[in-house]
Amino acid sequence: MTRDFVSVGAVDGTLLHEELFQRISVLKKEMNALILAHYYTVPEVQQVADIVGDSLALARAAEKNSADVIVFAGVYFMAETAKLLNPGKLVLMPDSHAGCPLADSCPPVEFRKFKELHPEALVITYINSTAEIKALSDITCTSSNAEHIIRQIPEEQPIIFAPDKNLGGYLARKLHREMFIWQGCCYVHDAFTEPYILQACREHPDAELIAHPECREEVLRHASFIGSTQALLLHTESSSAQSFIVATEPGILYEMQKRSPGKIFIPAPKDRNNPHSLCTQMKQNTLQKLYECMQNRSPEINVPEMLQSAALKPIRRMLDMSA
Repeated sequence: MTRDFVSVGAVDGTLLHEELFQRISVLKKEMNALILAHYYTVPEVQQVADIVGDSLALARAAEKNSADVIVFAGVYFMAETAKLLNPGKLVLMPDSHAGCPLADSCPPVEFRKFKELHPEALVITYINSTAEIKALSDITCTSSNAEHIIRQIPEEQPIIFAPDKNLGGYLARKLHREMFIWQGCCYVHDAFTEPYILQACREHPDAELIAHPECREEVLRHASFIGSTQALLLHTESSSAQSFIVATEPGILYEMQKRSPGKIFIPAPKDRNNPHSLCTQMKQNTLQKLYECMQNRSPEINVPEMLQSAALKPIRRMLDMSA
């Protein structure tokens, strides 16, 4: 694997990148560990991971592996999902404070009341949700498989979709479905607005605008391609376009550039002064923290026993319906 990062001098006990790569490699063998990383993490973490992917790919990897230890570089709900799928395994996370504001925007007490308003509805929740919310759900989904899953639900069946209003709205419009949508959003994707997207399109007239469905409708209407993180990546490989304005978290640009080195990738602007809309929680997963969590076998991720069965059920149903 090519490593193209410049090592900096050790400060306050922080190791050089190359030494961290080596130590992590040794620990991985000693522990029989599998390192999973999301596309939105920093490039050096992606480099050291065994599998880099979006939420669906990482859930599948967490489900089927022979590792004794799973190290999840992502945000908390992802590591929590891995633990639900592997209750007998040690699941570690570089920074247990790397949460997800979208997941946090759906408190269980309030969501239970929302469900009671629509007792006839099937509850489909985005994987960007807590174990408590999954335990109140019928099916979990990701942006990669949400459309595929909803198409399997009878048209007369009303649906509650939570917690992302932009993804839910996109699916309701595209599939012409009655959906009761929880009003949460991903701050990274909701930050993209029409004026700055159109300005970027004017500045880069040859670039193709591609967008994640968690973006606002006002942004999606201008995109030539809409898809999950993985779908956006695959599209940039197959498209004849040579430059792209990418309306999602810019961590994916590392893999896009890696796969298509001759193409140009422009992160969609957040506003006049902030050209990137970053997920600061994903960026909390550093190479140093990854090494330390493996060395110390901490922070360990656990799910309360009372939630495990109920929270696992919609995840299993998702995986079965996505096969």
